[in-house]
Amino acid sequence: MSTIKEHLVSYQSTNSYSTLHKLSATTENVWIVFHGIGYLSRYFIRLFNHLDSDKNYIIAPQAPSKYYKGEDYRKVGSSWLTKENTAIDKQNVLAYVDAIIEHENIPEDKNLIVLGYSQGVSIASRWVTSRKTKCDSLLFVSGGFPKELGKEDVAFLENQTRIIHILGEKDPYFNIEKIDQEKDRLIQLMPTIEFRTHDGGHELNPESLQDIL
Repeated sequence: MSTIKEHLVSYQSTNSYSTLHKLSATTENVWIVFHGIGYLSRYFIRLFNHLDSDKNYIIAPQAPSKYYKGEDYRKVGSSWLTKENTAIDKQNVLAYVDAIIEHENIPEDKNLIVLGYSQGVSIASRWVTSRKTKCDSLLFVSGGFPKELGKEDVAFLENQTRIIHILGEKDPYFNIEKIDQEKDRLIQLMPTIEFRTHDGGHELNPESLQDIL
């Protein structure tokens, strides 16, 4: 009878990420933006092109797992995590984000804005809470907050971080009951959280970010 075993190995890995505009003396805000499933960072980051290039510097990490989209195998998408080996993959992704932050060496006098869109919400929130990242704003766009995170994980954000949840009114992935349940849970965890909507669907609407700064 054959015996199947799974084993773990560690190795060094290399991954890309994208930036928009320049980090300079005039930069006021540094954005770290996590894309949703199916995106590549170089395309997702274009959604922030409307931000003032003198005042805003945008960093878009790239999800490591890539795959072909559609039946013609021409377009490439990516994914952060799946239900397979989630705990291990999560630690790999968080270590990758840490490497980006170390490489960028962001000055402490800049406003730090962390944004997660769709699947990227899970990475943005896990990175911020696990590293106790002191950010000025934390934005959740069209995505769910990880179930394993509790009030003790987000308590350090209170009174120092503006937390905003943004959802499209026509988002097909959320119904009213789910939205209300999620709001109730988030209010229990983060009482100061703000809820916003836009008239679109499951998308990052640039206009909904206009008054964040």
